[in-house]
Amino acid sequence: MSLPAEFHDIATRVNNWGRWGAEDEIGTLNLITDAVVRDAVATVRSGLRVPLALPLQQDGVQSGLIPGRINPLHTMVQINQELFGPGTVATSDDAAVLSLQTATHWDALTHASHSGRIYNGRPADTITAHEGARFSGIDKVPHLVSRGILLDVARAHGADRLPGDHAVTPEDLDAAEDLAGVRVRSGDIVLVRTGQMRVYLSGDRPAYAHPSPGLSIRTPEWFRARDVAAVANDTLTFEIFPPEIEDLWLGVHALDLVEMGMLQGQNWNLEALSTACAEEKRYAFLLSAMPEPFVGATGTPVAPVAVL
Repeated sequence: MSLPAEFHDIATRVNNWGRWGAEDEIGTLNLITDAVVRDAVATVRSGLRVPLALPLQQDGVQSGLIPGRINPLHTMVQINQELFGPGTVATSDDAAVLSLQTATHWDALTHASHSGRIYNGRPADTITAHEGARFSGIDKVPHLVSRGILLDVARAHGADRLPGDHAVTPEDLDAAEDLAGVRVRSGDIVLVRTGQMRVYLSGDRPAYAHPSPGLSIRTPEWFRARDVAAVANDTLTFEIFPPEIEDLWLGVHALDLVEMGMLQGQNWNLEALSTACAEEKRYAFLLSAMPEPFVGATGTPVAPVAVL
């Protein structure tokens, strides 16, 4: 089944292939310049630090909706072992098996492909079973610290969370920007709150996954116009699920990752940040969100921290 004309029209308008050269592998992260980081540091006032990651645990967000994604399986490989003989210092070590997109994570640019291509026009078959992603793997991200902006769409609607069939539109982003009293600009990392995380935190994993509010296929043009460096939200699927256009599954993924070359993150816990931003009446902050540099990986866990 071919992608609809509407998708291709938007893809043409947001495409960044070649913008930073034919060899580029990091896309819109090029927009995070030294000047952007200096401005980000200047947003810090109170020093309040807000963690945004979910715990990595066996009863995590994965409910079986996405094949192959498992919650972490944790085991101890040594417990209080005196490696150098009786009476010496003892150590304990752990091991884990997990999907790299299991909980709070970044999608690498290679997480999605369409029409046989990944970001910057490279062939999708450069992702192999033995090497993983030869180009634009998550290990190619050199650093990820910038100004973060919370666009609290749920709060802008006067709601704790958006309904499951709500597609977050550019108009919603405008309204959340007005609520924040700040203008999103080049190099920013945008965090979009729908409130869907509240469903998971209440203990209902299946309902957290589906149906879910999320970004509309119209939002990539908004992010492209603002030159946003990366986007994350508080849902499992990032975009509205089921999709707003029949049979266009993961269309926002393809536009963000493949066409624009923009990292996207899922399962970010934005609840405490929403409260903190409302109390301090400011929605801009220093955001540290460096991905784990798994070589060749198409995604990775992240433990982001917002500093107000």
